[in-house]
Order: sequence, then C-alpha cells, then structure tokens
Amino acid sequence: METKRELLQRFLKGLETGDAMAAAVVNEKKYIQHNPQTHEGSEGIADLFARLSKTSPKVTFKRVFEDGDFAFAHIEYDFSSLRAAFEVFRFEDGKAVEHWDNIQPLRGPNLSGRGMQDGHAVIADLQKTEENRAISSLFVKDVLIKRRFESLADFVAEDLKQHNPDMADGILALKGVLEGKNEGEPVFVYSQLHRVLAEGNFVLCVCEGQRSGVHSSFYDLYRWDAGRIVEHWSTIEDVPPREEWKNDNGKF
Repeated sequence: METKRELLQRFLKGLETGDAMAAAVVNEKKYIQHNPQTHEGSEGIADLFARLSKTSPKVTFKRVFEDGDFAFAHIEYDFSSLRAAFEVFRFEDGKAVEHWDNIQPLRGPNLSGRGMQDGHAVIADLQKTEENRAISSLFVKDVLIKRRFESLADFVAEDLKQHNPDMADGILALKGVLEGKNEGEPVFVYSQLHRVLAEGNFVLCVCEGQRSGVHSSFYDLYRWDAGRIVEHWSTIEDVPPREEWKNDNGKF
C-alpha cells in the first residue's frame, strides 16, 4: 500500500501527465476544497488534470512530509510562471478527502543569497516530532501572536538560515522585520494559529493574520536543531474577500 507521502506525490504529478489514475487518489464524494479560488464539484478532478496537462505544467517536489492523517509538501510549480507552494492533504482510508494550500510567486535570492526553496531537505530526529511540534506551537503563540519579540532568542538560532525573499539570515534580521511598522501600524500581524504539522526536525505552522493591513495566510516551515529554529521557509498569500470565494469552506 502506498504511503500518504507517495499518494500526495502521485496525485500532484498528475497535473503534469493528466493521468486519470492520479486523480483516483481523491475521494471526490468527500473532498473538501479550502483554496477559495477553486470551485468545488464543478469539474471532475480527472477532467481538470487532463485540461491542465495541456499547458505543460511542471511540478517539482522540494520536501515531502507525513504526519498522521496528513501529508504535506513544499513544491515548485511552473504554470507559465514559477511559484512556491505548500500543499496539505488529509486522508481517510487511503484517499485524499481535504485540501489546503498556500502559493506565492517565486522570488529571490534574498539578501543572504538564499532562494525560497533551497536548503536542507533531510528529515531527521523522528523521535523529536512531538517535542518540535509543541515548541513550534509555543513559539507562534507566545512570540508571533503575542508579539513578545524579546523572547526570540529562546526559540531561534542566532545564525538562522532565512529563505523568505524579503529577509536576510540571522535572528536580528528576523526581529527587525517582525517589529517593522508602516505609518505606525505593524506590517506583520499573526492573529491565529490554525494547524501545526510535523515530521522529525521539520514543522509547518499555518497561521492567519495581516500583512500591511491585508488579510493574509502565513505558512511557515521551520527546521529545528538542538531546541532552536535553524532554518525558515515561508509562503504568504492574500486571502480573497468573502464575496470572491468560489466555495464556502474557508481558507483555513
């Protein structure tokens, strides 16, 4: 039997090939779509894949993880332009039944010469999965949401490797961005932590908030080592206004 990690890869590779068997990974009777720009039930997934494959898309997996009923991946898409994406699927009985994503145009390198998706990719420390999940949740709630940036050093390595295209390496650069203001208002506001997915030394935190006053979705992938975040990747996506949603399931 295929693992959830393998099912996710087979499904998304179907975007390239138009393979109807890839679409069979999904239980369309139960499938809940959380991308607000995607209709639900208006077009069968096999038909959708067949149509999209004619545009010669490319799907490149950078990191793929599995966590209980979930599989999640860090992906580069080439749909006429390059995009960085996080894809999250929930499975029941070997079929995908729920989907979330967060996609951002690929940019960079940043001031430290790092791309949005390069860097460490080896999953390790599986015995620390729950420890890293718990400390990531604490970091987001205590530091990002409550804006206790004086506590950053309790969670983040001084020489943090940074892949956000608008940031540079190091804890001081991160602190400067998080504390940044525009016309007296914070640029980045984390308001709610929706999901924490983990495998070993990697943890993906899904958050809601605002960037420059715009309702936004923050997907932050952290790599932990010796109790500190040593590497960080992210995608940030605007959440469309409610009247523009094509389904009623919500982004989160």
